[in-house]
Amino acid sequence: MKFPLFSNLLDAPKMAAPKPFSLSRIVIASGFILFFLPFASPLFADVATNYSYNYDYWNEQVVSPDPYYVSAYLIGDDFGIGNFRDPQGLFIKDNRIYICDSGNNRIVQLEAKPDGSYDLTRIITSFWIGEEESAFNYPSDLFETKEGELFICDMNNHRVVRLDKDANYAASIVKPLDESVDANVEFLPMKIVVDHAGRIFLQARNVNKGLMEFDKNGVFVGFMGANKVWVNPVDYIWKLISTQAQRARMDLFIPTEYNNLCLDNDGFIYVTNSSSWYIASIRRLNAMGQDILIRNGYEDPVGDLSFGSAGGVSGSSKFIDVAALDNDSYACFDRVRGRIFMYDFQGNLLYAFGGLGNYKGYFLLPVALDKMGYSLFALDARAAALTRFDLTTYGALINTALDEYKAGRYESSAEQWEQTLKMNGNYDLAYIGIGRAALRQGDYLKAMKYYKLKRDDKGYGKAFQFYRKQWMEENLWKILLLLAIVIIVPKLIKGILKFRKEVMEE
Repeated sequence: MKFPLFSNLLDAPKMAAPKPFSLSRIVIASGFILFFLPFASPLFADVATNYSYNYDYWNEQVVSPDPYYVSAYLIGDDFGIGNFRDPQGLFIKDNRIYICDSGNNRIVQLEAKPDGSYDLTRIITSFWIGEEESAFNYPSDLFETKEGELFICDMNNHRVVRLDKDANYAASIVKPLDESVDANVEFLPMKIVVDHAGRIFLQARNVNKGLMEFDKNGVFVGFMGANKVWVNPVDYIWKLISTQAQRARMDLFIPTEYNNLCLDNDGFIYVTNSSSWYIASIRRLNAMGQDILIRNGYEDPVGDLSFGSAGGVSGSSKFIDVAALDNDSYACFDRVRGRIFMYDFQGNLLYAFGGLGNYKGYFLLPVALDKMGYSLFALDARAAALTRFDLTTYGALINTALDEYKAGRYESSAEQWEQTLKMNGNYDLAYIGIGRAALRQGDYLKAMKYYKLKRDDKGYGKAFQFYRKQWMEENLWKILLLLAIVIIVPKLIKGILKFRKEVMEE
């Protein structure tokens, strides 16, 4: 295959016995290649779409094969509706894709076709309340219920609009007149979900008491799941020794507000916040507002474990959205470095990919993430574009292994992990996955072996506990027999000798 960039070199007439390259010629040739390599990048664009990696036991980044590749890049002009403008919200149900085109004050609905194409289904810019037309003003999020109703956060109109499946007006939710709601704070609904029972959970700007909960009729119930207050020890000490006037000028110790939420298949709510590392970046809330997220990985699900400050980007990862998949894994979108982190149901990091940049698979300003099956859709506000990621063979093996394990097919799960190891021998979770499957199958020695290979102390301890119990059950009769021999035989011998002595004395 000839590349156009080098066609002149390849087609050059053959010359007689070239002279050996000198060091200076090698340096010049290398510089020539390095200079023109960026211009040749389209030739190699399909080799890798993004930088993918994982972390090992020592929290060091390990490069891995790409789990996802970019399969579509959608902008408004593709559908003849002009470019999106500052899009903020994304919701996907079945093959329907809703984009909150906030800057254009409209909801754009697309339909994904089996052949990989997309159709524009409808655009919602306004609705009728009686005889009066009402338009959106910076819609920031949307949720579709199982009945097809739409709940839209119409942020700058200070309301949540409820539309039926035909986009006809049904009801509105406005600021509750409740003493627990600060009367001096504007009602700015940003993100919304509706659970299986019809309860509405709303994340509003400048509200740090948790999610606002409404019943199915839109009546305010209260707040749930507020972040815990974290107090900097230094600030706390300063407040203790400061005067009253100085304390009044200091920041208050208040909870951090959430920035996004997501409903999983079991009806639990994932929430994210953009606070620093000392506040849980992601939580999974039950009906009582309690965090039930499992954190059994090497480290908690916080994004990057090691990072620098190159390119003016510094600080820890800050999740802006989360998407929960059907196999209980979940993907988190990092606003700081534009990366997507995928975790399994135990909180283990499966892989990370993406980044900041003006290139496919990268982002300028991440704002929203959702899924369609195992495909991921990422919304970029600054690029005003929606990127679709589909699984590679490597990523499909990992997800299939998780699916098989969840379904109870542990042998098949182990086989998938073994195939994964053939593609990435440094993948710690493949070893742990094989150990986990062996543990479920009752092969505790094999489980201990694989857990030990990747220093999974918790898994090894659990496998050893079961192995010890199994060994005791299988060898109890031997132990009892040995005890009997140790205790009874000496007494029996002693009795025989005593009896023989008495007989001989007679």
